[in-house]
Amino acid sequence: MSKRDYYEILSVTREVSDSELKKSYRKLAMKYHPDRNSDDTEKAEKKFKELNEAYEVLKDPQKRSAYDQFGHNAFNQSGGGFGGFSGASNGFDFSDMFSSIFEEFSGDQGSVQGRRRRQSSMKAQGEDLRFDLEIALEDAFNGTKPEIKYSTYMGCTDCSNSGIGPEGKILECVACQGAGVVRQQKGFFLMEQPCVSCQGCGQTIQNSCSSCSGQGRLRKQRSISVNIPVGVDDGMRIRLNGEGEAGLRGGSSGDLYIFIHVLPHEIFQREDKNLFIKAKIPMITAILGGTVDVPTIENKPVELVIPAGTQYGKSFCIDRKGISSIKGGKRGDLIVEMHIDIPQNILHEQKEILEKFEELEISRKSLDEDQDNKPPKGKSGSSKKGKRKKKSSLFNRSKKVWGAARTGIDWMNALIFRMHPIFNRINE
Repeated sequence: MSKRDYYEILSVTREVSDSELKKSYRKLAMKYHPDRNSDDTEKAEKKFKELNEAYEVLKDPQKRSAYDQFGHNAFNQSGGGFGGFSGASNGFDFSDMFSSIFEEFSGDQGSVQGRRRRQSSMKAQGEDLRFDLEIALEDAFNGTKPEIKYSTYMGCTDCSNSGIGPEGKILECVACQGAGVVRQQKGFFLMEQPCVSCQGCGQTIQNSCSSCSGQGRLRKQRSISVNIPVGVDDGMRIRLNGEGEAGLRGGSSGDLYIFIHVLPHEIFQREDKNLFIKAKIPMITAILGGTVDVPTIENKPVELVIPAGTQYGKSFCIDRKGISSIKGGKRGDLIVEMHIDIPQNILHEQKEILEKFEELEISRKSLDEDQDNKPPKGKSGSSKKGKRKKKSSLFNRSKKVWGAARTGIDWMNALIFRMHPIFNRINE
């Protein structure tokens, strides 16, 4: 019985690309897999074997070229082509077939050389580490260089990080023959897992270092100095290359990441480059105005002028008394929010002054209301006499109130200035 054309078996044309050939093979292999055709296993196995035989030839450029020229005769021992190919013999080995399928789906080729591509070096890079560092706001402003201590793997000095003892050497793993993986066939499936003898590296050490048990590293306490730049902010991280865990058997070291946590300050609050502070001022200073000393982050108080009539919550900006940015540029500002200090206990004389102030305030408001209710000139319907009398009455009343107010204000100011030390002494 003549054999079917390999291109026909794989449902492709002779001009098919390698990627399309592989795609078609995978699709048909899944379709005719014996486990997916339990109702007609014998037919599925025959079809499956036929697909595998065709793909083994067409995926190889040399074999495909020979097949295109000589057909099936290129692989018969009597045909003078590629000898030794027994894909069409009755003694077809399903182990080789499924091995080939497994390798195809995993990107390998099934040969010893292909398996060796899985082999990894005995060296392995060390892990990255994290260290959380708490600093004060003053340290963020000035910059600092603290010393930190942490536990990590460090290179073994007895074996120079190699893990090999004085008379030791590196050998190929006997269990996996240097492949780094071992295979077990279960039915139609070929299972593959890392070799437990060499941990998947394909090599073992004969007479390993006794100090590090062949690891090339030991866990130790380490101490290093960290340079914290000016302007660092909460949540920032600093990366130190090569300061993490030492690599396995001479592998490169990981990195150390320093995560910055700026502790809350007693009086300052920070937002980016600006600092905020709440300043308490005496009630008299808020009313009459004055000056107050405001603390700064560099511990050098600044005198701030408080205008008369300053209200609670009003903010003043002191230029360039904040924090510098880690990127450089202009320094931030200091924002001062006014909080008026109201005395809880006052003297009798102070109480009299405040009561007199309240009376004067009521008189001032009453006079303002009368002025607002005064009718516009020329629109009143009353007689001249009535106008003159009303005007005279209003004038006398205003004169009386303003005279009392002016006298009271002068008297009050004199007492306030005289009692100013008393207020301050109570506030203290």
